[in-house]
Amino acid sequence: MQKTVYITGADRGLGFALTKKFLEAGYLTFAGRYLEEWNWLAELQTEYPENLKLVDLDLDSDSSIKKAAAEIAKNTDSLDILINNAGIFAPNVDDILGELDFEIMGKMYRVNSLGPLKVTHSVIDLLLKGEEKLLINISSEAGSIENCPRKKEYGYSMSKSALNMQSKIIRNHLQEKGLKVFALHPGYLKTYMLGDKNEEADIEAVESAAEIFRRFVEERKDYQKIYYDYQGNQLSW
Repeated sequence: MQKTVYITGADRGLGFALTKKFLEAGYLTFAGRYLEEWNWLAELQTEYPENLKLVDLDLDSDSSIKKAAAEIAKNTDSLDILINNAGIFAPNVDDILGELDFEIMGKMYRVNSLGPLKVTHSVIDLLLKGEEKLLINISSEAGSIENCPRKKEYGYSMSKSALNMQSKIIRNHLQEKGLKVFALHPGYLKTYMLGDKNEEADIEAVESAAEIFRRFVEERKDYQKIYYDYQGNQLSW
């Protein structure tokens, strides 16, 4: 039976790299598409017309999340893997001695924290019917409280800490049903979160995607904790 995966935020960056990786491995891949003007997914679909299913997805819209889940349910009876990758970051909006843009910070929380929870909720029945039963939330080292060096970036960091807590609660609740849950820091990626590609970052998205796939999907190592980086190193809460 063909394996299935649902990846949010798949237009570019890590989400797109993960989409390609799973397609290469033969998965029926549902890719959440948000940026209509970004054509990478459309081009990839010409290469994988049978295995790549594009679903429009806006994590700041409840109706969009539900509609995407309904579309997936039309095409499969189960999901093996869900990867909550979609997220946003806004710089220079939260300095306690300067300006605090609560509107933008609120959107980061809605998209980065509540969005993944809504997506997981929308397909949890399918996920629990899958063979692999794997939930991966793409988090960040910014979500670590113990190892936080920041003096700004409240909105983004708090949203990722909340995502980590979400991951823990879901695991507490559903591990008896066989669900495996991870919150993964993908590394400092050369991606497009601020529009242009960040060439000052450490690694390309394809490298992170390859390591995540190898360590947490393919090799199936017995990781006992939840919060790791893409290389399998445990991070502190």
